[in-house]
Amino acid sequence: MKNRLIILFTLAVLSACKTEKLGEKEIESSTIENQYLGQNPPGLIPELFAPDIIQTEHREAEAAFSPDLKEFYFRRRGGNFKSHTLVVVKYQNNQWTESLIDSISGEPFISPDGQTMHLGKRYIDRTPTGWSDVKKLGAPFDEYRIMRLTSSSNGTYYFDEASESGPLRYSRLINGKHEKPQVLNIEDIGNWNAHPFIAPDESYVIWDDQRESGFGSSDLYISFRQEDHSWGPSINLGDKINTEFEDAYGSMSPDGKYFFFHRSYGGDIGDIFWVDAQFIEALKLD
Repeated sequence: MKNRLIILFTLAVLSACKTEKLGEKEIESSTIENQYLGQNPPGLIPELFAPDIIQTEHREAEAAFSPDLKEFYFRRRGGNFKSHTLVVVKYQNNQWTESLIDSISGEPFISPDGQTMHLGKRYIDRTPTGWSDVKKLGAPFDEYRIMRLTSSSNGTYYFDEASESGPLRYSRLINGKHEKPQVLNIEDIGNWNAHPFIAPDESYVIWDDQRESGFGSSDLYISFRQEDHSWGPSINLGDKINTEFEDAYGSMSPDGKYFFFHRSYGGDIGDIFWVDAQFIEALKLD
């Protein structure tokens, strides 16, 4: 049992959810800070993110921060969480509060301006009172089985497709409308490409892939945009991040300081990690 407090809370929430849509937990600390859940920053070796707050004996994955770093979203599965449940930890009233968002599903990504949360082929917009109802992207995305969709600062979408041979694709925003998606041309890309994260300035893209040359079940890779606007070769993020397990769903914090990803150990067991993002620049210079 990683955290007795979290598990006790989970049981209480499951009971409360019989009559309420959201369950809430107040996370108190005498040394609380209003960014990154009050955690001490990691170095160049990945560390568990907020193990005393969000980690359970189940699966926590697919991290997404709001630009002000005061809202942290992820998905939980396992035990009484039979399907993926979207969870948010917010900083409010000088403390961190966790809520379960049972009415919304999908792999979360918050746009660089913080106004949209993408959930694959669906999305919600931020309103003065919270998030809007769930909306569909519609054409030209209807035909794709999108798992994760991320966007750059200028509104270009990058997304995957739930298929063993599905390539990564992108769709530019032109005159207020997204063009027909095009295949992302990375010459040595693998056979299983999933969960792309595009840098806000589109200078690099990170995704996970399964290759015989990798370290484990799935590894995280990066490709940098070249001066001629083509994409460079895919680069494995290395053995500090990739392991014998499933390492996936990479993303950068909104301030560009830390890289987040999750590691799944099989079944409904997995954790969220973070690491200093300096290694990105080192890979670019190699």
